[in-house]
Amino acid sequence: MNLAPSFAVPRVSGRLLLALARTELLLLRRNRTALLTAVFMPIALVGALHSILTAQRGHLAGVSMSAALLLNLTVVSLVFGVYYNLTAAYVARRGELVLKRLRTGELTDAEILGGTAVPSVLLSGLQIVLMAVGIAALAGLPAPVNPVLVLLGLLLALGVLVPLAALTSAVTRTVETSGFTTLPVVLITMAGSGLLVPFSVFPGWLADLGRRLPATPALELLRIGWLGGDGSAPATSLAGTWQPALPYLLSALVWIAIGCWAAHRWFRWEPRR
Repeated sequence: MNLAPSFAVPRVSGRLLLALARTELLLLRRNRTALLTAVFMPIALVGALHSILTAQRGHLAGVSMSAALLLNLTVVSLVFGVYYNLTAAYVARRGELVLKRLRTGELTDAEILGGTAVPSVLLSGLQIVLMAVGIAALAGLPAPVNPVLVLLGLLLALGVLVPLAALTSAVTRTVETSGFTTLPVVLITMAGSGLLVPFSVFPGWLADLGRRLPATPALELLRIGWLGGDGSAPATSLAGTWQPALPYLLSALVWIAIGCWAAHRWFRWEPRR
């Protein structure tokens, strides 16, 4: 039996996926507005975030200010660098009929959406690394308590934000209006994540609502992994971080499944007529 044909398609698909990712990187370089927003927005917010965290110092007892600052900048980078940029990218490619043409080829729908997301994900990852290096050099930065949870939190945050960007693009007519359609998610994610403003500051019902937002479980994994706790109990050691992280891990997986289903159901591959 000759099995060669069954292995040929994945190799072709992989090459096409890489070619799509390289094309998207080139287009991102040419989109100076999106690139500048993604690169400089977190930097511009350093002072504002530092002031907010300083005001919340009483609710951050025992927490490193530099670690808290990095976690908040990470949220900003993910929201603007991935969610905002990717929503605009999906809208632009749809308007140019690029997505429609790609669907006639060998790539699956998931590969098309994933390949388009590669530049935004890489850009956000580079931002986070540079910010971590910068904060460590200027103010010192404690090592994460559980690096595995930090990595899981980042991956799951991407798993939530990429489908959410695809879903938001379905209600966005033009690249110019993407700033308006993404604004509610940007504000709610940043304010309701529990990182910028601790949940202990909110009334009980509002804190419970914030914990149930789509991106919050993944972001809580980031906090537990780096700080050793979610703020509801004293920080713990590496072994003790898994128990409080488990509910957030399960919630993040549920939100990813919902987001992927919704994006598959409502994503628009062609412009509205």
